[in-house]
Amino acid sequence: MAGTELRALARGGVLLTSAALEAGWAGRTLTRRLRDEGWVRLRAGAWGEPGRRPDLPIRLRAVQLLKPGLVVSHRSAAALWRIETLTPARGAHTLHFTDPGLTLRREGTGVHVHRMPLAAGEIAVRWGLRVTHVNRTVADLIRAGSPTDDALVAVESALTRRTVGRVRRAPLTTAAALAAELDAPLLGASRARGRLKLVDPSAGSPAETIARLRLHDAGLRPESQVEVRTPDGRRRFLDFLFRAEGLAVQIEGYAYHGSREAHRRDIDRFNQVLQCPEVRLLLRCTAADVFQRPERMVEEIRAALG
Repeated sequence: MAGTELRALARGGVLLTSAALEAGWAGRTLTRRLRDEGWVRLRAGAWGEPGRRPDLPIRLRAVQLLKPGLVVSHRSAAALWRIETLTPARGAHTLHFTDPGLTLRREGTGVHVHRMPLAAGEIAVRWGLRVTHVNRTVADLIRAGSPTDDALVAVESALTRRTVGRVRRAPLTTAAALAAELDAPLLGASRARGRLKLVDPSAGSPAETIARLRLHDAGLRPESQVEVRTPDGRRRFLDFLFRAEGLAVQIEGYAYHGSREAHRRDIDRFNQVLQCPEVRLLLRCTAADVFQRPERMVEEIRAALG
């Protein structure tokens, strides 16, 4: 058989060995041809198309083609919906699926199967894959035994407009819709409803979410995402404001100044914040401070408040 016929048998960049054998390929001939043409072995019985990066959708598709009853869920579904988590599902990470048939416990190395019921309305199609709906995806994450930080990052990401993977997207759901989803009598629902009380739907990034949680742990309760105005009427937004003390705290991401003009605009922005009557002192903390040195961040804020 001609090699091009193998590509014709592939579905979404994935070729199942069983499909090639059914089409008449002999086992030894097939394996040799796949390797010669540069197909990538994704897992037993599934190969990735030559020249196509074995990214997350491809790896998920290989599992779902082998086990059609599985539905992409949890962190893997979050990645497909562009919902941020502290443990990204992209790259070399465990693939998460839900088995609504409640039959499978494990499906090979690197795959975690959750045995849970799923209603038809809780399943959507994205990237050609059967995946849990946004509300079910987020509810599963917050119901699971995963750390509170990770679950709240996902919730606040889904509730707000974000840029994820260089793609700007609108809010994916609402707090009311998530609360309704968590009414389902599933394991962890009560704990999840308690976690939902910590959510701030105005949070702008995972770093801001974690910073707020660390301040909360330290007994500090600033206002978040506060709008202020400069004397000439321009609007500025503060990540956190301790209004009585006049202390503003801004969390800076990983991006650096790409040009002198960008650097100048950044300086202007912070000078304008200091012109606002509510602000007498401004602290800037990096994302690295938030994630790696939260104790130092809290100490600096306490010192500024003192």
